Amino acid sequence: MSDTTRAWHLVSRPSGMPTMNNFELKETALPALEDGWVRVDNEWLSVDPYMRGRMNDTRSYVPPFQLGEPLQGGAVGRVAESRSPDLDVGDTVVHMLGWRETSAGPAQNFTRVPSLPFAVETHQWLGNLGLTGATAYFGLLRVAEAKAGETVFVSAAAGAVGSAVVQIARARGMTVIGSAGGAEKCAWVSELGADAAIDYKAGPIDRQLAETLKRLGRNGIDVYFDNVGGDHLDAAFAAAGQNARFAICGMIEDYNKGSTHAFRYIMRIIAARIAIKGFLYFDYLAELPDFYRDMAGWISGGQVTSRETVREGLESMPEAFLDLFRGANVGKMLVRL
Repeated sequence: MSDTTRAWHLVSRPSGMPTMNNFELKETALPALEDGWVRVDNEWLSVDPYMRGRMNDTRSYVPPFQLGEPLQGGAVGRVAESRSPDLDVGDTVVHMLGWRETSAGPAQNFTRVPSLPFAVETHQWLGNLGLTGATAYFGLLRVAEAKAGETVFVSAAAGAVGSAVVQIARARGMTVIGSAGGAEKCAWVSELGADAAIDYKAGPIDRQLAETLKRLGRNGIDVYFDNVGGDHLDAAFAAAGQNARFAICGMIEDYNKGSTHAFRYIMRIIAARIAIKGFLYFDYLAELPDFYRDMAGWISGGQVTSRETVREGLESMPEAFLDLFRGANVGKMLVRL
């Protein structure tokens, strides 16, 4: 086996929207396999908005990417060589050593995918059966404590996490309003089962959300699942019903800005007794068996489906990442090796 692999490196820190000049594809050495280590040939790589924050040299919930070092991210692949009793050659594993063709390290850094009573495509372990689906599941059902009969507003509803939230909410008997950019994305959100799809490019989101609630006969939203921040979060403040709960997953609208959004309706936190909680997928790892049980049932029953935007080859990784901020993806953005 080769003792090197190709990997994307961060060579400079972005100011505002990243550019291709911030990235460089390099041949990099693979560490020699030690006892307890494995080597994995990656098949699918994930790009996700949170990676933008790690490109800044600032303190956060995970360390920033280091200049001159390979980037990291979600990946799924097969074990090609093993010196660990815990993983066998041929096992399908998920891990966070993406942005490269081959990964190597201690076996505990790689997780064998659980067996299911039905076949799924490998990339689903990065989507509805992986971090994406689990983020939607825990954010909606644990953080926001959404219940049947409640009204849920989801931003970026045509994205990877948002589309999963829409479907989980429908499977649990909730009324769902999803926001997306453009007629095509809104049509897909409706196909997923949303009771209403708002095109945020068609006019102010606060006005459209108020009109949609009136049309649906709802006095306000009970739950807001936030992937966007900015105007969407402000609109949710304006539309919140009594004791509404906000699960804050992401704020992609502000990731490349140097300033924060000015909220017009933030004072409604007090009057509506809004509970706002940020969360991370890693907060709920102990509950993954519940997620796998429920999500597997929804997928096998056809209640949850997926759509992917796929780029081909390692060379396409940075552009795939940048396309997240251009709104070029429908569903999960993936790179196939």
